Amino acid sequence: MSRGKKIAITLILILLLLPIALFGFLYYKITNIKTNEQVNGVSNILLLGTDGRESESAYRSDCMMILTIDNTHNSVKLTSLARDTYVDIPGEGMGKLNASYFWGKEQLLFKTINNEFGIEIDKFIQIDFEGLMDVITEIGGVEVDITEKEMKAVNEFVPSTYESYDNPDKGEMRLIPGSGVQTLTGYQAISYCRIRDIDSAIYRDGRQRKVIMGVASKFKSMPISEYPKLVKSLLPCVNTNMGSVELLNLGTSAYNILSKGGTIKQGQFPIIDEVHSKGGKYKDAGWVWLYDKNSVIVLKQFIFDDISMEDNKYLNETNKIELNY
Repeated sequence: MSRGKKIAITLILILLLLPIALFGFLYYKITNIKTNEQVNGVSNILLLGTDGRESESAYRSDCMMILTIDNTHNSVKLTSLARDTYVDIPGEGMGKLNASYFWGKEQLLFKTINNEFGIEIDKFIQIDFEGLMDVITEIGGVEVDITEKEMKAVNEFVPSTYESYDNPDKGEMRLIPGSGVQTLTGYQAISYCRIRDIDSAIYRDGRQRKVIMGVASKFKSMPISEYPKLVKSLLPCVNTNMGSVELLNLGTSAYNILSKGGTIKQGQFPIIDEVHSKGGKYKDAGWVWLYDKNSVIVLKQFIFDDISMEDNKYLNETNKIELNY
């Protein structure tokens, strides 16, 4: 398979929106699997973005999101978990959340999320930055609204990202010409996802979601006639522990939610508001987010009860704050 054809089904699911729904329909057409079961209740899938190199046997998860398909409240949610969140990693002690993946891949990350936040997850979808660059290159780039400050920071990363990217279809190296809405190439978009020194990793999580949503928008604008061959050829590239029927059922559920006017919501944990979290260097863990242990209720009620994080009543209570140190 050529590098330019690596648009994994993983990304179709990660992108949420219409592509996740089309995946269920198209995969059904392609494989003739006769099922259209609705996945009831709330289903959570861990989405992992990694930046490991081929020479590395272990590396940390650069991006962690919980994809929630909520048939109870007719909504789809995407919640970022900050990689620098200070947590208790089973068997390893206190450290950053993304170190869980380094020490024990997705299984240890499952345990850490369950123990720390009380959210049981046993399904995952994973893609690395190289794969995401291939996706964006194949679809002709993504539109992202960037600030002047971000543009300058991205352009510092672009030459090295371009140099290390070995896709023959990457074209000539180009810097981003200005701020505002720009169509980013694959290597430009990944450079955008990587910047953090101008603000913090929390803002980087937001930039990653912007790129993902940009890919989703671009993907759904593609002619449907281009999908079947693409989906069928790329199915073997999926890095997930879910079977094809389970993926199909999730796609069907997402389609039903969206076709009935269901909404797509975004969240971020910890709650970064100068009250329920504290960022800084701590002990030998480096720069971390210490968070209010009781604020986990905000995360859980967003995922399971569909209560928006901004409107959660707990955030008005300052007498229960208990930072995890």
